[in-house]
This record gives sequence, C-alpha cells and structure tokens, in this order.
Amino acid sequence: MADLTIRSAGRADLPAMLELYRHLNGDRPLTVAEAEGTWAAMLAHPGLTVLVGAVPSGDLAASCTLVVVPNLTRGGAPYALIENVVTHGDHRQRGYGRAVLDTAVTRAWEAGCYKVMLLTGSQNPATHRFYRNAGFEQTKTGYQIRRPRG
Repeated sequence: MADLTIRSAGRADLPAMLELYRHLNGDRPLTVAEAEGTWAAMLAHPGLTVLVGAVPSGDLAASCTLVVVPNLTRGGAPYALIENVVTHGDHRQRGYGRAVLDTAVTRAWEAGCYKVMLLTGSQNPATHRFYRNAGFEQTKTGYQIRRPRG
C-alpha cells in the first residue's frame, strides 16, 4: 500500500495515538499528561510493539498493539496477542487497518510465535468479517474478568 507507511510507534506519536484511540471505543480520552508515563512504559516493555500506519500527511490512520509472550509450552515457541486494533473514522474502508494487522501477524511469525490471538468486544458483523478476512478463525471460546469498580 503505497500511501501508508507502517512503523513502530515512538514517543512523539503519543498525541496522535490519543486522537486515534478516540475512534476505538467510548472511553474518556486521556490527556497527554495523563498518558505519558504509561506510553513510556509501553514503548519500553519487552515484546510489546505499537504499530502505526501513517498516511502521507503524517496523520495516523490505523494502529494495533502486538505483544509477543515467552512460553514454556509448544517447544518454547512464544505466542502473540493483538489488542487495540483501530482505524481512524476518516480512513476506513481503504485497507489501512488490514495492512497494520497483517504487519503485526508477520512480525509475530518472524518472532517464532506458534499462534496469534485477539479478542473483540464488537458485536458488529463487519468487524467479525474484517478479522475473518484477515485469516483469523473463531475456534476457541474466550473469557475475561474485569476488575470490579470501586
């Protein structure tokens, strides 16, 4: 995709990432000041990469987070998790999200991962179709537990 540059995010990308995450869910957006410490920790975390897809203007059109996890099963092969897959609303239906997701999967294979997992909370059939078209299969049952409020 000639009009999209996919790269690992850096410190200077924080404001653009916070803007991009406005298109992910209904969470209250963090301010740069609130997010700086977490962003620095993410970028320094071994095995964690935030991939971004930038358009020629420099704006971030899509992103996802890839985490490669060391593992003592499967012959010691690591596994990968993908989280926070998002495409800016103004850039959807152009293949940008798919290109970033494909890059994450390729990096996982390059790291020797035996599988790549992701979860979505979306009930939108188009979101499910997006992941199926990217090669993901819904072959397992996922569970989660969230920290109680209060």
